[in-house]
Amino acid sequence: MNLKEIREMINLMNENDLTEIEIEREGTKIKIRKGSAEIVESVRKFPAGSQREAYVPSSAGEEAAQADNSNRKEIKSPMVGTFYRSSSPEAAPFVEAGQVVEVGQVVCVIEAMKLMNEIKSEVRGKVIDVPVDNAQPVEFGQTLFTVEPL
Repeated sequence: MNLKEIREMINLMNENDLTEIEIEREGTKIKIRKGSAEIVESVRKFPAGSQREAYVPSSAGEEAAQADNSNRKEIKSPMVGTFYRSSSPEAAPFVEAGQVVEVGQVVCVIEAMKLMNEIKSEVRGKVIDVPVDNAQPVEFGQTLFTVEPL
Protein backbone atom coordinates (compact mmCIF):
# COMPACT_ATOMS: atom_id res chain seq x y z
CA MET A 1 0.00 0.00 0.00
CA ASN A 2 1.21 3.48 -0.72
CA LEU A 3 0.79 6.72 1.20
CA LYS A 4 -2.15 7.83 -0.94
CA GLU A 5 -4.11 4.66 -0.14
CA ILE A 6 -3.41 5.01 3.59
CA ARG A 7 -4.49 8.65 3.47
CA GLU A 8 -7.71 7.60 1.72
CA MET A 9 -8.33 5.10 4.52
CA ILE A 10 -7.94 7.86 7.11
CA ASN A 11 -10.31 10.12 5.16
CA LEU A 12 -12.82 7.26 4.91
CA MET A 13 -12.61 6.82 8.69
CA ASN A 14 -13.19 10.53 9.31
CA GLU A 15 -16.04 10.86 6.80
CA ASN A 16 -17.93 7.88 8.23
CA ASP A 17 -17.07 8.48 11.91
CA LEU A 18 -15.28 5.11 12.17
CA THR A 19 -12.91 4.28 15.01
CA GLU A 20 -11.19 1.36 13.30
CA ILE A 21 -10.61 0.17 9.76
CA GLU A 22 -8.82 -2.89 8.41
CA ILE A 23 -8.11 -3.60 4.75
CA GLU A 24 -6.28 -6.48 3.13
CA ARG A 25 -5.10 -6.34 -0.46
CA GLU A 26 -2.62 -8.51 -2.36
CA GLY A 27 -1.16 -10.05 0.79
CA THR A 28 -0.77 -6.71 2.57
CA LYS A 29 -3.00 -6.01 5.53
CA ILE A 30 -3.27 -2.66 7.31
CA LYS A 31 -5.32 -1.83 10.37
CA ILE A 32 -5.76 1.71 11.71
CA ARG A 33 -7.45 2.54 15.01
CA LYS A 34 -8.54 6.10 15.81
CA GLY A 35 -7.51 7.35 19.24
CA SER A 36 -4.62 4.91 19.29
CA ALA A 37 -1.08 5.17 18.02
CA GLU A 38 -1.24 1.51 17.06
CA ILE A 39 -0.81 0.59 13.41
CA VAL A 40 -0.46 -3.07 12.60
CA GLU A 41 0.63 -4.05 9.11
CA SER A 42 1.24 -7.54 7.80
CA VAL A 43 4.00 -7.36 5.27
CA ARG A 44 3.15 -10.55 3.38
CA LYS A 45 1.44 -13.86 3.86
CA PHE A 46 3.50 -16.92 4.50
CA PRO A 47 2.59 -20.55 3.80
CA ALA A 48 -0.15 -22.14 5.94
CA GLY A 49 -1.78 -18.73 6.48
CA SER A 50 0.80 -17.43 8.97
CA GLN A 51 1.54 -13.71 8.97
CA ARG A 52 4.47 -11.64 10.09
CA GLU A 53 3.34 -8.35 11.63
CA ALA A 54 5.11 -5.08 12.31
CA TYR A 55 3.74 -3.47 15.44
CA VAL A 56 4.19 0.19 16.33
CA PRO A 57 3.16 0.63 19.98
CA SER A 58 2.49 3.96 21.64
CA SER A 59 5.40 5.17 23.69
CA ALA A 60 5.34 4.47 27.42
CA GLY A 61 6.75 7.95 27.97
CA GLU A 62 3.72 9.55 26.32
CA GLU A 63 1.35 7.52 28.49
CA ALA A 64 3.23 8.52 31.66
CA ALA A 65 3.19 12.18 30.64
CA GLN A 66 -0.57 12.01 30.04
CA ALA A 67 -1.14 10.49 33.48
CA ASP A 68 0.98 13.15 35.21
CA ASN A 69 -0.44 16.07 33.22
CA SER A 70 -4.08 15.14 32.73
CA ASN A 71 -5.06 18.77 32.12
CA ARG A 72 -2.69 19.05 29.15
CA LYS A 73 -3.95 18.50 25.61
CA GLU A 74 -2.02 17.22 22.62
CA ILE A 75 -2.23 18.40 19.05
CA LYS A 76 -1.68 15.22 17.06
CA SER A 77 -0.86 14.61 13.44
CA PRO A 78 -3.96 13.76 11.39
CA MET A 79 -1.81 12.16 8.69
CA VAL A 80 1.54 10.71 7.72
CA GLY A 81 3.91 13.25 6.22
CA THR A 82 6.73 15.72 6.86
CA PHE A 83 6.34 18.22 9.72
CA TYR A 84 7.24 21.88 9.12
CA ARG A 85 7.10 24.54 11.85
CA SER A 86 6.81 27.41 9.31
CA SER A 87 5.38 28.07 5.85
CA SER A 88 8.85 28.44 4.30
CA PRO A 89 12.47 27.98 5.37
CA GLU A 90 12.91 31.76 5.78
CA ALA A 91 9.67 32.33 7.73
CA ALA A 92 9.38 32.35 11.51
CA PRO A 93 7.73 29.30 13.11
CA PHE A 94 3.93 29.45 13.41
CA VAL A 95 4.22 28.90 17.19
CA GLU A 96 6.94 28.54 19.81
CA ALA A 97 6.97 26.86 23.21
CA GLY A 98 5.55 29.29 25.76
CA GLN A 99 3.29 31.01 23.23
CA VAL A 100 -0.52 31.06 23.58
CA VAL A 101 -2.47 29.55 20.66
CA GLU A 102 -6.12 30.12 19.81
CA VAL A 103 -8.67 27.64 18.47
CA GLY A 104 -8.33 27.52 14.67
CA GLN A 105 -4.82 29.04 14.65
CA VAL A 106 -2.38 27.37 12.24
CA VAL A 107 0.36 25.72 14.32
CA CYS A 108 2.31 23.86 11.62
CA VAL A 109 2.23 22.40 8.13
CA ILE A 110 2.43 18.73 7.18
CA GLU A 111 3.52 17.89 3.67
CA ALA A 112 1.93 14.74 2.31
CA MET A 113 2.21 13.70 -1.31
CA LYS A 114 3.51 17.14 -2.35
CA LEU A 115 0.50 18.85 -0.71
CA MET A 116 0.96 21.28 2.17
CA ASN A 117 -1.70 20.72 4.83
CA GLU A 118 -2.17 23.40 7.49
CA ILE A 119 -2.72 21.93 10.95
CA LYS A 120 -4.87 24.10 13.22
CA SER A 121 -5.17 24.09 16.98
CA GLU A 122 -8.36 22.61 18.39
CA VAL A 123 -7.63 24.04 21.84
CA ARG A 124 -6.85 27.47 23.28
CA GLY A 125 -3.82 27.35 25.53
CA LYS A 126 -0.11 27.75 26.15
CA VAL A 127 2.26 25.61 24.09
CA ILE A 128 4.32 23.58 26.57
CA ASP A 129 6.33 21.34 24.26
CA VAL A 130 7.11 20.78 20.56
CA PRO A 131 8.48 17.21 20.54
CA VAL A 132 8.99 17.05 16.76
CA ASP A 133 11.93 18.65 14.95
CA ASN A 134 11.38 20.73 11.84
CA ALA A 135 11.39 18.79 8.53
CA GLN A 136 11.04 15.43 10.31
CA PRO A 137 8.64 12.68 9.20
CA VAL A 138 5.57 12.19 11.40
CA GLU A 139 3.05 9.37 11.75
CA PHE A 140 -0.72 9.45 12.04
CA GLY A 141 -1.63 10.20 15.66
CA GLN A 142 1.89 11.35 16.64
CA THR A 143 1.99 14.23 19.13
CA LEU A 144 3.10 17.47 17.46
CA PHE A 145 2.45 19.91 20.33
CA THR A 146 1.56 19.68 24.01
CA VAL A 147 -0.76 22.48 25.10
CA GLU A 148 -1.91 23.54 28.56
CA PRO A 149 -5.51 24.80 28.14
CA LEU A 150 -6.33 28.31 29.39
